[in-house]
Amino acid sequence: MSRIATRIDTRSPVFEQNWAQSQTLLGTLRTRMAFATTGGAEKLRARHHERGKHLVRDRIDRLIDPGTAFLELSPLAAWGQYDNQVPAAGIVTGIGLVKSKHVVIIANDATVKGGSFFHETVKKHLRAQEIAEQNRMPCLYLVDCGGAYLPEQDRVFPDRDHFGNSFHRQCRMSAAGLPQISVVFGGCTAGGAYIPALSDQVIMVDGNARIHLGGPSIVKVAINEEVDGETLGGAAMHTRISGVSDHLVADEDQALALARSLIGETNFERKPAKVAPVLSPRYPASELGGVISADPKMPYDVREIIARTVDDSGFSEFKPEWGETVVCGTARIHGHMVGIIGNNGALLSQSALKAAHFITLCDQRNIPLLFLHNITGFMVGTVAEREGIAKNSAKMVYAQAVARVPKLSVIVGGSYGAGNYGMCGRGFRPNFLFAWPSAVLATMSADIASNVMLELRRTNVKAPTATQEELDEIESRVRAQYGEQSDPYFATSRLWDDGIIEPAQTREVLGLCLSIVSSTPDAMGHSPVYRM
Repeated sequence: MSRIATRIDTRSPVFEQNWAQSQTLLGTLRTRMAFATTGGAEKLRARHHERGKHLVRDRIDRLIDPGTAFLELSPLAAWGQYDNQVPAAGIVTGIGLVKSKHVVIIANDATVKGGSFFHETVKKHLRAQEIAEQNRMPCLYLVDCGGAYLPEQDRVFPDRDHFGNSFHRQCRMSAAGLPQISVVFGGCTAGGAYIPALSDQVIMVDGNARIHLGGPSIVKVAINEEVDGETLGGAAMHTRISGVSDHLVADEDQALALARSLIGETNFERKPAKVAPVLSPRYPASELGGVISADPKMPYDVREIIARTVDDSGFSEFKPEWGETVVCGTARIHGHMVGIIGNNGALLSQSALKAAHFITLCDQRNIPLLFLHNITGFMVGTVAEREGIAKNSAKMVYAQAVARVPKLSVIVGGSYGAGNYGMCGRGFRPNFLFAWPSAVLATMSADIASNVMLELRRTNVKAPTATQEELDEIESRVRAQYGEQSDPYFATSRLWDDGIIEPAQTREVLGLCLSIVSSTPDAMGHSPVYRM
């Protein structure tokens, strides 16, 4: 395997300009992450502590193995929506090690709207379950929620991919042998009550934890019965009388310790992954900020990203002299073999065929795929059409759609139109998809979109001749729309990715993801757990 030799001059004005732009983007990301991960307002966090409760991320820190990383998913969900009153969509999801086992953790944040489920909360919950199911990991639910946010009921309750689908997935995962364990720390009302009720095992914290399909106010209205919350659905009642809970504990620390023990007793093991000795890249990841062009119209070589991401900067390139606008080859990341497809311009017919060929080779050899997006799309125009770009690009799309190996995607720059599809965008269900702060996601650029709309207006024979004022208004409106909607924070807010990551963190994030997908056990026949 050859080593990539960098062509980047870290002392050049271009590098310094790129670096300065990247630091601005990183500053924005870090500020927004700090806000989103704080949770609810200070007074709500204080009230939470007064009740003897840990904040949600403190619970996770106490749950995972000491000194290990927690890969948090979509921490900026709901960013910029609801007047930023629902940070992280009121739920924390991610992957951590518990008793040396990879576990998906889904944890409500009761300091954010009482842990109620908004549209994005449901999407985030479902996405975490999808990752658990796809990669065969147990689920630990840290429950402290108030059910659906009622003003959002039309976006939370009735549809196929709304709240009910989370229960469907939970049942299916249990039946597939994936342990489902709930720890109830606080309120658990209405639909939220089914999270523990459908779990294989349930732990409840005495004094704070409650489970009831209908809270005291609903019971009063529905059947005119007056009852307090503890009597109706307290931890002691459910553990000693109803049997909804299996374990009663005195405080949250005992609950988390017991959850760790239950995970340790699951006898759920992953298959050993084939890894080589881990070697650091020959170039520091910190230089990635100077690689990405400050001007999105200025090209850069994706090999420079690969050189700062893979082990020993080693890369065995596939067809380097043909289809040059796509770079394909194999490398290792934290010892894991991976096939990499990265963009060096628009995808031409040759590039699409080259990528399709490489994808099928990796699929045949059971090598996971990594897509590095910086793509304007597939080439257009008379020459491209006569060369068969439609059928050739379709071959690339088809090859990656049917590939059985795990797929990872990172949007490092633009990801436009059908190019996003060919590079395994969200619609093609990669195992994981992350974005850099420099990412742009849209059907086309604002420049092209505005010019298309202007041309359509100019050539509209059924309308009066357009005035310059009207044309200026169209251009301004389209540019504003595309500027807002192609922003990476607009995308991550709506969970079109699994989170925005810092470029320098990419190697570590990918290494963790590869360790998960490379050790996924084969599915086996199992029976569901019926609670008695």
